[in-house]
Amino acid sequence: MPRKIKVDFVSDIACPWCAIGLGGLEKALENLHDVVETDIVFHPFELNPNMVEGGENALEHITRKYGMAADDVRANRERIRERAASVGFAMNTSDTSRIYNTFDAHRLLAWAKGEGRQHALKQQLFVVNFTNQADPGDHDALVAAAEKAGLDPVAARAVLASDRYADEVRAEEKYWQGMGITGVPAVIVNDKYLISGGQPPEEFERQLRHIVQEG
Repeated sequence: MPRKIKVDFVSDIACPWCAIGLGGLEKALENLHDVVETDIVFHPFELNPNMVEGGENALEHITRKYGMAADDVRANRERIRERAASVGFAMNTSDTSRIYNTFDAHRLLAWAKGEGRQHALKQQLFVVNFTNQADPGDHDALVAAAEKAGLDPVAARAVLASDRYADEVRAEEKYWQGMGITGVPAVIVNDKYLISGGQPPEEFERQLRHIVQEG
């Protein structure tokens, strides 16, 4: 009988390695279906909490923020695209890609948790941002993602039009920062084990097997 484990996934919609990490974790859990059983719970982390409305060109933002040469950013972008493709995710990034504010996306995810559709919405939001190259702060894009995830679009729009879940999202962000999370994705298993970064499926599988064996 599979052993029930708790998995908390701290991440941001604007983080490409979070999309890769989720894909790797999902594939690992598929391989471990007879070993472990879990429902992933997603928690907010904002890489760019002060990002302006409409976002900023990603190439310009990354070169300035990390002091990288443009060609190095492009080379890294291609590595990320390849890693994403290896877990079945299409990342259509280019020199025109933008980085956006994700706070409202996190509010919608907080609501979706109570509706039992958080995982499905998280997947759709990565598609909005990285595959469709759309603004995950745009309410129309968020409502469309919610509907694709099996959520009520009218209820989703009502959440976005209000300030609901704003305090909850900020409190969660503060909590995880207080727990020492400074980079994402961060996968916490059973409130004890940390798996950092966008690991490939085999590494997630190896670490999860080890956790189960430790009991």
